[in-house]
Order: sequence, then C-alpha cells, then structure tokens
Amino acid sequence: MKALVAALVVAGGLLEVAVLGGCSINVPDPAVPTPEKTASTLATPTITPGHDAGAVAARDLPFSAGGSLAPGVPVGISDGLKELPGWKLVKDDVAGESQYLKADGCLVAAKVRTNQSALTRGDDRESTVGLFTYLDPSILPEYLKTETLRWGGDPEQPGPSVEVLVLEPSAAPGAKATAIMARLFGMAGSSVYVSVACPDAAALAAARADVARRLVVVPPSN
Repeated sequence: MKALVAALVVAGGLLEVAVLGGCSINVPDPAVPTPEKTASTLATPTITPGHDAGAVAARDLPFSAGGSLAPGVPVGISDGLKELPGWKLVKDDVAGESQYLKADGCLVAAKVRTNQSALTRGDDRESTVGLFTYLDPSILPEYLKTETLRWGGDPEQPGPSVEVLVLEPSAAPGAKATAIMARLFGMAGSSVYVSVACPDAAALAAARADVARRLVVVPPSN
C-alpha cells in the first residue's frame, strides 16, 4: 500500500511530464510566404452551451453521470475534516495535497490532480479502475468496491453524493489498517483521491465515517 500511495502522489506529475514530452517546435519553411499579421483580440471565456453547473451540483453524481460535468473544469475537495473534534490539519495544500491527523493516530491524505485525460476510458467507473491499475497493475477490478462521498452542499445537512471506488486491502498483523478512495472525472479531466491509514480496523471505520461526512468533493462551476 505504501507503493500505491506514493504512486498516487506522483501520478499527476507523471501525466504532466507526458503531456510536455509530446510538444514539438515548429520550424517555418522559407519557401512559404509569411502570413500577414492581424490585430489581436481579447479572448472570451469558454462556456459550455446549455451547461447548468448548479443543477449538476444539486444532484447525485454516480459514475454513469460523469458526462454531465463541463469539459475541462476540475473538481475540488474541501478541508472540512479539520472542523471535527479530534482532527487537525497537519499539511495544508502542499503540492495539491492536504493531510489530517486524528487524536487516535489516523492519518488522512486528500489530493486533487488535473491533466488526467490520458487515463480516461469509457465512463468514469472504467476510468477510475484504470487509474488504480495504472498506479499498481496488481490491483484487479474485483478488489474495488463502490462507495460515496459528499458532493458539495452543507455537510451538516442532507445532500447529494458522488460515487467513488475504494481499495481496502487486508492488513497484515501489526500493520496499519488502510483504505484508498478515488475517482477519475473523465469529462472534467481531473481526479480526486483520499487515503486513510489507522492503527486498527475499528479506528479506520470511524475515520472513514468522518471522511464521508465532512471531506466534501466540490463540484466544478462554469
């Protein structure tokens, strides 16, 4: 699991290198006439026609509904876990990652990555399976379970949820109990993952309940 968490931390950087590595320099042909210069104009923001970000944020986002997001507008993740008793923020958005430590020794790491379109395949569920297997080829689809996190809204009130896949391997004797939740949003071109590591299974269950309630996935806006 340490290898998987480390791979998740660097996955965004690897994708960025891959994107940059595909760039090329255009050398003009002297035989081709130089085009006339035209006056530049101020570009206007790109808005998806007919897209209603508010309506998307107001309802559940199962894997099958990933296509309802606006293209290229990333998701976010809140820092609400620090507001719960017993939790404290120990890393605040360092290289896109925040970490939270609970008094009982549980550690949560939450991160959003952009430029993830290269891993998109089919719907968001297939893409998320691909994300896990890209990071660790030994992970089989049947190891992953579907669960939910909060999808925007006030965490103190009932609200919509977003489906994620969860990997929860069996802990070796004396090892920490761990779980990793992730989703790749293909249309948005971004991914979110949350890892939880606790001293034992009971502490892990309690920490995951806190995460599900207060670590809110933030819907993108236009």
